[in-house]
Amino acid sequence: MASRQSDPLAHVLAYERELGLEFENKSLLLRAITHRSSLNESPLLHADNERLEFLGDAVIDLIVADLLYQRFPEQREGPLTAMRASLVRRETLARFARQIHLGQYLFLGKGEEEHGGRERDAILCAAFEALMGALFVDKGLEACRQFLLPFMEPELALLQQGRIHKDAKSRLQEWAQAELNHTPRYVTVASSGPDHLKSFTVEVRIGRNVLGVGTGNSKQRAAQAAAADALQRLEKGELDLMTLGQTL
Repeated sequence: MASRQSDPLAHVLAYERELGLEFENKSLLLRAITHRSSLNESPLLHADNERLEFLGDAVIDLIVADLLYQRFPEQREGPLTAMRASLVRRETLARFARQIHLGQYLFLGKGEEEHGGRERDAILCAAFEALMGALFVDKGLEACRQFLLPFMEPELALLQQGRIHKDAKSRLQEWAQAELNHTPRYVTVASSGPDHLKSFTVEVRIGRNVLGVGTGNSKQRAAQAAAADALQRLEKGELDLMTLGQTL
């Protein structure tokens, strides 16, 4: 950790070799792999990756939307939106990050390091989005497309075979309709932060019952997190099916 903090440029150059990429602006890659927790621990780190994460999120959404539009010409908007959500969910992007050893190259603060930050899906997903944002600024959309496509092709193949994992909202809706004959509602209960770094809190409800709560940098991601929370509570037996049915 000490060597990476004392010579960030050498660390960036090492990761460039790992990726097989060469950034014109090395500071963009440095920023992409800098978690905010590390800023107070090194005078050589000046900016975290959150703005690039915001940009990369949009870049990934656009590329994936275009891929789906081209590959599934007969599908309507609703199914395409669900497919995109399954392809860009946190777990998927974190898996991509692991494939390129992104966690090993992150600048993290001591606290995050000690709590396993290099393997946390949320941190890895955000860093992968930031990397895409940095690549977009440095080389443009087509370079991002070429970089992302090898990750997405196996996922698209599974999607075409009908074998890809459904997103949390889809799974929760199927359960709720089958067991309770009701459709979950998603309610935004809080938002915070500046416009370019908003954080939303969403509750998923059936009737008056709150099944789960989630946060995210968009309402859609917060809703997915809320659905995942509800599914986890169901698996743990924390939600009583009989009680839910009686209160509807």
